[in-house]
Amino acid sequence: MPNFTIPRGSGAARRPGTRIVGRALTCTVFALAGLLFYISAETAHGTDLRTDNSLLRMSDVIRQRSTQNQQLQAQLTDLQHRADVLAKQQAGPSDTGRLDPLRGAAGLEPLKGPGLVVTLNDAPPDATARIPGVPEPGVNDLVIHQQDIQAVVNALWRGGAEGVQVMDQRLIATSAVRCVGNTLLLQGRVYSPPYVIRAVGRTDALRAAVNADPAIGNYLKYVAAYGLGWKVQESTGLTLPGYAGSVDLHSADG
Repeated sequence: MPNFTIPRGSGAARRPGTRIVGRALTCTVFALAGLLFYISAETAHGTDLRTDNSLLRMSDVIRQRSTQNQQLQAQLTDLQHRADVLAKQQAGPSDTGRLDPLRGAAGLEPLKGPGLVVTLNDAPPDATARIPGVPEPGVNDLVIHQQDIQAVVNALWRGGAEGVQVMDQRLIATSAVRCVGNTLLLQGRVYSPPYVIRAVGRTDALRAAVNADPAIGNYLKYVAAYGLGWKVQESTGLTLPGYAGSVDLHSADG
């Protein structure tokens, strides 16, 4: 009988003109993302998110805002590309040579190389205990939570990953993985399972870090007990996109 040690639950150099427009769009994206969290909190207050009709309304609003965020992100990416072109035209060769490595280290440039692909998925909704003596699952036992995705991301970074991508988005130092209900909210966009995480780096070191992580070990007990999805694949030729969002720091807690 598995020893479930950790309860699983929902965790918790541009020109002035283009900078102003980019910041305005970014503020809009963050404002919309904030609205999603507020709606989630208000809906969850004193209700069962999985049986209350308000969940359907919240889901509709989240997906509508996610679509708007995706459109704003495309506009912001276009503006940043124009700003980068102008900056390179006005910068000398020495300036460009110094900036390019920094952009790569910050995750702003595409990255290619070997690595791991990790996929997590919810268990079937009618799943039952697969191991004798294990209690029958509750709803929270059958879905992927924020802590599960974050555990994989953290393990890959500890394993020396040169870059990490969750779904279709590249992560940078300020990226936050959050869940709203049973969906993933990442940089203003909403995703449903299965959740695919890609990391470029030495595959042996990445796999060792994943295998040694205690939070992932606890998750694997639920995989065995209730059929949650888990797949780790090696690849010799991953390509991660460059991060396309804003890199401005809006706040920091000391």
